[in-house]
Amino acid sequence: MRVSRVQAEENRQAVINVASRLFREHGFDGIGLKDLMKAAGLTQGAFYKQFASKEDLTVQASKRALESASGRWTSATATNPEDPLGEVIGFYLSDGHRKERTDGCPIVALGSDVARHGTEVKASFEAGIRTHLDVIERLISQTQDEEFTSKAMAILSMMVGALTLARAINDPVLAQAFLDSASMQIRKIADARMNGIAPGKG
Repeated sequence: MRVSRVQAEENRQAVINVASRLFREHGFDGIGLKDLMKAAGLTQGAFYKQFASKEDLTVQASKRALESASGRWTSATATNPEDPLGEVIGFYLSDGHRKERTDGCPIVALGSDVARHGTEVKASFEAGIRTHLDVIERLISQTQDEEFTSKAMAILSMMVGALTLARAINDPVLAQAFLDSASMQIRKIADARMNGIAPGKG
């Protein structure tokens, strides 16, 4: 039975959505096409009617995962206009996010995998990382300049690093300590910058 164009596009989007979650859970190479298509409710034979290759799907799924992550950040900032950065830090550096693999941060879940892939996959992640940096920069300053861009980079690095370390260890107390320490240091950086005080002074 011939599939309509509308249904074909719906199937394609379903595969991208499923892949964006399963790749975060298993890694790009940790799950095969058969299992991906089965999770999307389709047969493996339908894959090449929708995608040129697994690399093509990897690019599309990466974009979708990063769009989802950016949307989560936006929703968090809207929840508490008085302290939007606090809301982002609160959900990102939480024990719940540490345990959440399929819908968690794709930068943490797939960063090392991306480093081994080609330019197209890296480009999708670079775009997503730049979006995250833009959000942080807006949260810590009303102006955009090199100083605040540098601080946004430091904050994102701290957040990604702390979550990566927290996920890599068994001890829940130590894991939480990494998250809490990062949260505290990020607050110091943000508060110092917004008050015009250099970190470590005043």
